[in-house]
Amino acid sequence: MLDIQFIRDNPDKVKKSTENKNCDVKIVDEVLRLDKKRRERLQQIESLRAERNQLTRMDLVKGKAIKLQLKKLEPQLKQIEIELKELMVQIPNPAAKDVKAGKNEAENEVVRKWGKIRKFEFAVKDHAELGEKLGMIDIGRAAKVSGSRFAYLKGDGVRLEMALVNLALETLTKKGFIPVVPPVLIKTEMMQAMGYLEHGGDEQMYIFDKDNQVLVGTSEQAIGPLHSGEVFKAEDLPRRYMGWSTCFRREAGTYGKDTRGILRVHQFDKVEMFSFTKPEDSDKEHEFLLKTEEELLQALEIPYQVVKMCSGDLGAPAARKYDLEAWLPGQNQYRELTSTSSCTDFQARRLNIKFKDKDKRQYVHTLNGTGFAIGRTLIAIMENYQTKDGHIEIPKVLQKYIGKKQI
Repeated sequence: MLDIQFIRDNPDKVKKSTENKNCDVKIVDEVLRLDKKRRERLQQIESLRAERNQLTRMDLVKGKAIKLQLKKLEPQLKQIEIELKELMVQIPNPAAKDVKAGKNEAENEVVRKWGKIRKFEFAVKDHAELGEKLGMIDIGRAAKVSGSRFAYLKGDGVRLEMALVNLALETLTKKGFIPVVPPVLIKTEMMQAMGYLEHGGDEQMYIFDKDNQVLVGTSEQAIGPLHSGEVFKAEDLPRRYMGWSTCFRREAGTYGKDTRGILRVHQFDKVEMFSFTKPEDSDKEHEFLLKTEEELLQALEIPYQVVKMCSGDLGAPAARKYDLEAWLPGQNQYRELTSTSSCTDFQARRLNIKFKDKDKRQYVHTLNGTGFAIGRTLIAIMENYQTKDGHIEIPKVLQKYIGKKQI
């Protein structure tokens, strides 16, 4: 959520940034209209209260008249404030100055590429075929039990997942990340505070109205509210967490190759990084998260490209975002594997998370980045490390966790 004073002082700037994220700029005008109305009502109420406080006991008639006026105006103010908040949360976080203005993913920029794409001397198999034959993935029985877009991960598929989690745990704890297994159900208001329910985001979520809870689509959504309503000491920042959890997404609107295997499923496991920082360290922390993501993929020796999102492909909370797209031989193209976003103080304002530096209190900045999206990383390993006879070589960095070199 943006500071209302910032919106008042920079209406044209906020309108432009809202338009650049493909959101309705009329929201900004409506926010300013309601904000003006709120301030007018507040001034009326404060004037009446001040007048009432100056009355003597003899002014009973006038006191009753003021009481009636307040009884009418105070509920009006409360309703205006509710409507104002509902609109303010719909204004997206402005893109950072270095982010390109663009409409959609077609205008994203490839920043760099790493790794050599392997040339196979045989017809490559995709992960679904490899996984079924090697007893790592069972789609058919999962469909019988749970429906489409689910999978059983079995045998060496599970061992490979545990190896990835152990690699992430070993790597990230050395960098100061605190491991956490967060809850996967969070309150609806906490999900809204993270900025993921507006602009159609709720369409991808499993929301339980009866319980006022939402299943997380990534563990960052449960880690961000961890310190809601709290104040950090300046010397305790950055605070970094490594979350490992199961995640849930409806994946509405996907079709074709994306629905085959475990590329886009409703349930998957993920290792996530999350940072709380001081504003002046925010950009540096974002580069740190990006570098860490690249280190993890380079350790697996998987070819990838770094893509910088344009404004129209950022999503509401992010001011800047990078995707790391891994090369998938089974699809003969790069596909998103991890991402990292800077959300500035957008989420912290909603969650009321601050830090204290001497006598001054400020909102922290929040950032997130994927360690490993397990399912997609398994796909990248299986397809890039497949052999002619349908086996899978295990990346050297993972062999110590599994105890063998080939599946």
